[in-house]
Amino acid sequence: MSSVIQVSQVYYPESDGKPMGETDYHRKEIIRQIELLEDYYRGQKVYVSGDLLVYYVQGDPRKFVVPDAFVVKGIVPRDRRIYKIWVEGKAPDMVIETTSRRTRRKDRHIKPELYAQLGVKEYFLFDPLGEYLDPPLQGYRLDGNRYQPIEPDEDGGLESRELQLRLRLAEGHLDFVRMDTGERLLTRDERLREETEARKREAEARKREAERAEREAAARQAAEAEVTRLLAELARRPPAPE
Repeated sequence: MSSVIQVSQVYYPESDGKPMGETDYHRKEIIRQIELLEDYYRGQKVYVSGDLLVYYVQGDPRKFVVPDAFVVKGIVPRDRRIYKIWVEGKAPDMVIETTSRRTRRKDRHIKPELYAQLGVKEYFLFDPLGEYLDPPLQGYRLDGNRYQPIEPDEDGGLESRELQLRLRLAEGHLDFVRMDTGERLLTRDERLREETEARKREAEARKREAERAEREAAARQAAEAEVTRLLAELARRPPAPE
């Protein structure tokens, strides 16, 4: 008599039914972080995502977490509907949570404990409105099985060893600065604005140079005309008596 093992397929939902951000400020900031990091790692074997369900226990669809933004190094950066740690072979290397009134308790107490258990090497908290965190940018690095605070620099920036970037506050935004070049990462819109401003400055500089050259040419013409006039006047004068 043979026995048949019945294997039921586990369904892992693609949404937890919650919005990406509590307010427009939070939603736009999360999207901006993801765009900056995606552009930075374009062409590399690094996966960047956010607001994606990350499942961490095979067979149990109740065991998931939804990071606002995260980076996983060493895996193919293809589009995913969900992220299963046991399939991908590793947890995120770095997570950023953009905290708000609704998420602040979970971001500060529940998620750090879970991320530490999963082996997330760095964990950052950012409060874009400066209402719930003091300071509004905080970072933690995994040491063993516990997080230790990342010491901020003089302007409150934090070093991410996993990303080789400095995270810093800038007018309500979270900026990323390359540690090798000091260059600030820019979104496509920010690059377009900077390029437009650069072209405007170059056009203004060319205009000023043309105006300066025109003034110099006019001054030379006026000087040459004056010399010509003086020579003509000298020529009209009667010769001095011998």
